[in-house]
This record gives sequence, structure tokens and C-alpha cells, in this order.
Amino acid sequence: MADIGRYNTLKVLRLSPKGAHLEDRNDTGAASEILLPTRFVPEGTVAGSELEVFVYINAEDRVTATTARPAAQVGEVAWLKIVSVNDNGAFLDWGLPKDLLLPHNEVTYDLKPHLEPGKQMMVMVFQDEKGRVAASARLDDFIAKEGTGFAEGEKVSVLIGDRTEIGVRVIINNRYWGMVHSNEIFRPLRKGETLDGYIKTIREDRKLNVSLTAPGQAKVDNIAEGILKILDRHDGFMAVSDKTAPEVIYKLFGISKKVFKQAIGRLYKERYILIENSGIRRINNDKA
Repeated sequence: MADIGRYNTLKVLRLSPKGAHLEDRNDTGAASEILLPTRFVPEGTVAGSELEVFVYINAEDRVTATTARPAAQVGEVAWLKIVSVNDNGAFLDWGLPKDLLLPHNEVTYDLKPHLEPGKQMMVMVFQDEKGRVAASARLDDFIAKEGTGFAEGEKVSVLIGDRTEIGVRVIINNRYWGMVHSNEIFRPLRKGETLDGYIKTIREDRKLNVSLTAPGQAKVDNIAEGILKILDRHDGFMAVSDKTAPEVIYKLFGISKKVFKQAIGRLYKERYILIENSGIRRINNDKA
């Protein structure tokens, strides 16, 4: 049976003027159809094709399919804009024709003043007890404070949350809270932004600290490639060196001066740049 609020791979049974009729089977094996409207049917689709579609309940309360990709599926967190508010709750733009409902009882007391059109809300997409897809701003009901099954240095997906006195809270893999400390932040971060991160430390209380740059060698390599790309945008030369002020380095590259020096040292050693008195110059190479 197709999972409502998620991506499904379904077979095309037949085509009609309304669209593609997709096969859906319930737990007993009985077959039914889900319509993929004509405007979403990919060119070249024929009976027997398999399509990846998002399945949801449309405005007519019918199970329907789309090849449009919403901002999140069930089990994922997203930073969504409020379109309207009524007695049922707030309606959020998640990229589909039918807006996503955030019921009033799924909003914590401190967030209720923010339920206004045009504002944004961090929500978990979930299925309620009746199987309907909805949003919840009660993130602590879904996101665990302690992480399990991770290794230090492991690559993860992070969603940027609120800033605190010690850094920025993030949501790791849509399931766990984590913290990026201020000394690990080398560029402005936008709430709701999704980035690659790396587990830096797993504390004794199993809370997770995250770095936004790869550990060790990989970190320097990634930053070095970024410097080369910025150099290319400046016609291969920039008036910066290991003597440039840290705040200038941060403004230009979004990294600390220490990391910058490590990266340009690597690039010089591997003959990707020249370090001149007036700055650094790109040497033609295939690294980028």
C-alpha cells in the first residue's frame, strides 16, 4: 500500500485523458488506482513504466500522486512559510497545491504569537492518528536530545535551528538535536538551511556536537578547493596572504585565519598557487 506523505515507486497501469493511473495494492494484495494528473506525467511514460511519485491527500480528500517535490515528507523537518491562519490552525506552503496544516494544538505556547501569514515556522511533517499528513511545531515530541549509533567524524545532514549563547542548535538527520559551537562557525548561517555536517564529539550524556567542516585532512582539502574556486572568480589573483587580518580572511572566505593558512600551505605545496609578496596567484592545474 502506498505510503501517504512519502515518495513511492508505483507502476503505471494505464493512461487516460486525466493522467496516469498508478497501481496501488493494500496489505491483502487487493489492487486500486492512484491518479497522477496529466500535468505531472513525464514525457514518454507508457503503461508498465515505474514512476517515483509523492502520494498525498488532495484538496478533494482523494489520494493522489505528483512528481512535484514538497519541502519535506513524513518524518522530515522543514522551515516553512505561513500562508494563512484560521480556527483550524496555520496553513504552510510546502510546495504542493494543497497547503500543509499546522493545527493549533501542535504549536507550543511560546510560538503561538508567531502564527501570522508571512512568518516562518520550523515543523516536523507527520501523520496524525487518522492518517492525515500534518505539521507539528512541537519538535521535542519528535527530535531526540540524545544521539545513538553515530561515530565521531561521521557525515550527517544538519538543519540549522536557533542561535544560543554557545552556538547554534541543529537537527541531525531529522531525528536528533545537536550543537554547533561558535568556534566551529566560519560563515553566516541561515535558520532552516540544510548543510552537510560531521559528528565532532559524542558527549558522556550522549548529546552530539557537530562541525560544519570535514575532520582532519578532508577538512583542509575541501577548504582548499573552495579557495581555488574563489580565486577563479577573481581572475586567479587575490591580495591576501598569511599576514592578512583574520577578519578580512573571514569576510572573503568564511573561515578562520588558522584554517586559511593550512589550506594555502597545502595548495602551495601541491603547486596549485604561488604565494607572492602582494598576494596569492592561481597556477593552471586540474584540482578544481
